[in-house]
Amino acid sequence: MRLGSRGSALARWQAQEVQRRLRQHGTEAAIEIVVTSGDRRTDVALATIGGKGLFTQEIEAGLLDGRLDLAVHSLKDVPTQLPPGLELVAMLERADPRDVLIAAPGMTLEQLPPGARVGTSSLRRQAQALALRPGLQVVPIRGNVDTRLRRWRDGDFDALLLAAAGLTRLEHTGEIAEYLDPERFYPAAGQGVLALEARSLDAATRAATQPLNDPATALAATAERALLARLNCGCQAPVAAYARLTAPDRLEMRALVALPDGSRCVRRSAHAAPAEAAALGRSLAEALLADGADAILHAIYG
Repeated sequence: MRLGSRGSALARWQAQEVQRRLRQHGTEAAIEIVVTSGDRRTDVALATIGGKGLFTQEIEAGLLDGRLDLAVHSLKDVPTQLPPGLELVAMLERADPRDVLIAAPGMTLEQLPPGARVGTSSLRRQAQALALRPGLQVVPIRGNVDTRLRRWRDGDFDALLLAAAGLTRLEHTGEIAEYLDPERFYPAAGQGVLALEARSLDAATRAATQPLNDPATALAATAERALLARLNCGCQAPVAAYARLTAPDRLEMRALVALPDGSRCVRRSAHAAPAEAAALGRSLAEALLADGADAILHAIYG
């Protein structure tokens, strides 16, 4: 089997983890590195580039033309509308979904001094940080995890906001000053989830990946992606969505839409039976829109 992956250290780790798990279940796989549009454009903020699929289009092209059999993605990078002929065939068990603060030991987001320079590539993180701490100076930062950490150590930033999952996978948890409460600082839809994408008619690949699929993660991802689809926004939008099973018969979800400067944040939460995961995501999106999220998204995107 040929696995398509981006070339960063984190993406390689993720692909190697999928390779290892496939081997445990009797399938050998070779990893092929693909450079995506998002990887090439590291000189500008993701929100400035615009568009969807910045980190997936070239890999998906390899699936469609037969050069690849399986794509390994961070789910939060995957648009809700996939190219015809492709589908997500498995979701690995979700890693830590939280965002974290990289700063001096013992520092917290609340304790950062006014005017502190905080680096992030995410409008969602920027909006929530500024909503909690309006006096911060949030600065866009691109590059892989090691590049961002190096710039922080060099003094370009007082702090960084990153995903816990990536730091854990690359064994950089010692750099974390604070884990941000996901019930207060909402994660991105799909954060911490590895998704596997294949051709819809490739029954052999689908069968090989089924032992890797985690049903609870897939339910949460279904709800989160249904919300994004209803809002018609991509992974660079200042939108958060986090669902989880809190009991066998209860799927809870919270979501947020915010202006990038943090001056307005619309938050809602709801719950439903697991079988209603997609409907839960859509209804929560409708509630956000009714509360003013439509005006926020229009102000951002026109």
